[in-house]
Amino acid sequence: MYHDLLLEAAERSIRYRESLDERRVAPTPEAVARLAELGGPLPAGPTDAASVLRLLDEAGSAATVTMAGGRYFGFVNGSSLPVTLAANWLAGAWDQNVAFAVMSPVAAKLEEIALHWLIDLLGLPPGTGAGFVTGATMANFTGLAAARHALLEQAGWDVEEDGLFGAPPLTVVVGEEVHASLVKALGLLGLGRRRVVTVPVDGQGRMRADAFPKLNGPAIVCIQAGNVNTGAFDPAREICALAHQAGAWVHVDGAFGLWAAAAPERAHLAAGVADADSWATDGHKWLNVPYDSGLAFVRNPEHVRRTMIQRAAYLIQGETREPSQYTPESSRRARGVEVWAALRALGRAGVADLVEQTCRHAARFAEGLRAAGYRVLNEVVINQVLVSFGDDDLTRRVIARLQADGTCWCGGTVWQGQTAMRISVSSWATTEADVERCLAAMLRMADEERGQQLKM
Repeated sequence: MYHDLLLEAAERSIRYRESLDERRVAPTPEAVARLAELGGPLPAGPTDAASVLRLLDEAGSAATVTMAGGRYFGFVNGSSLPVTLAANWLAGAWDQNVAFAVMSPVAAKLEEIALHWLIDLLGLPPGTGAGFVTGATMANFTGLAAARHALLEQAGWDVEEDGLFGAPPLTVVVGEEVHASLVKALGLLGLGRRRVVTVPVDGQGRMRADAFPKLNGPAIVCIQAGNVNTGAFDPAREICALAHQAGAWVHVDGAFGLWAAAAPERAHLAAGVADADSWATDGHKWLNVPYDSGLAFVRNPEHVRRTMIQRAAYLIQGETREPSQYTPESSRRARGVEVWAALRALGRAGVADLVEQTCRHAARFAEGLRAAGYRVLNEVVINQVLVSFGDDDLTRRVIARLQADGTCWCGGTVWQGQTAMRISVSSWATTEADVERCLAAMLRMADEERGQQLKM
């Protein structure tokens, strides 16, 4: 039963991946409309598995956004390296639950190895505790939950047992450019989305150390390694020093920027980040592993373990690292398999090359756009480019045309009051030829839209 079905699934998957260069990046309206074929009433009885797979491929594949290819530059989404996709298939066949080591010795061991490698690669303190989660939102949640536990424990309060009712207040400090995922995590933790102290930022979105507030009482300071629009890094060394002088906890939202620490030519951007107390990042961004893959790191493992541990008579926990003690989830897939495969295949030099290659592509986009007379709004320090094609309306029209064209896909944003197109180069699959092809499409559409505007 398995053999023929899995072979067909593999063949269809391979055909899809091998066709990425010829596919549009965004699906056509006709392809999206065809998704209706997947619905209708729930079948009254069983359907042949091969027929289900065929329908899924024939009606579904054409309606995908080809973020697995080299011409998708939206939302800081990576692709998946071939070795990580293959590892994902094998892990899917294994069908492991990695809540406890006894449930899957291989998955637990691969997590342990991969996390050890990551702590070394990212320059984090030896002995740091870590766990695999879904993405940056849950990674931020995990780090901030450990912070909440540690600070309230110091104040004589057991937040896991007694909750937040009557607990000593916690001050949370963020920059004006705080990412929405961190704010969401604060809300989930009961720390409040509005109950934050906001620090002004500079023209690149970096928190201003000279505007850092005076802190009294327990506090969590949240800084960024890689602004989602500009790629800029908060001054970690200065902020950590100021925060720690006041006894505060520092959490780093490094969803993609933390990987700059793995590239010698970019590591200076992350200077001081290792002085923090917790860190959040994603594997499905710059490491290019399949979705979903988030990573949460906490300097003192006990702070996260005592936050996440669960006890029941049937949950027999051994002396080795238990994965569920480091994450909010218990039952979850073996995310560490793909991360281990990526790190084993790339090695230290390969990860650095991946980061540098995408940064070079971003710099080329910026260079070409500037040369054509368009305004790049940010200092292109890593893989993020913001460009304005003129006034806000013109920029929005260029973005809409580019998205509808299918050559590539870039999103829009508003940066410090100005509408911009955001180019996020995160995929291993992006080539120099892809960049030149996409740059030509951007310039052609921008020139045409500007010409139309001048005629009006």
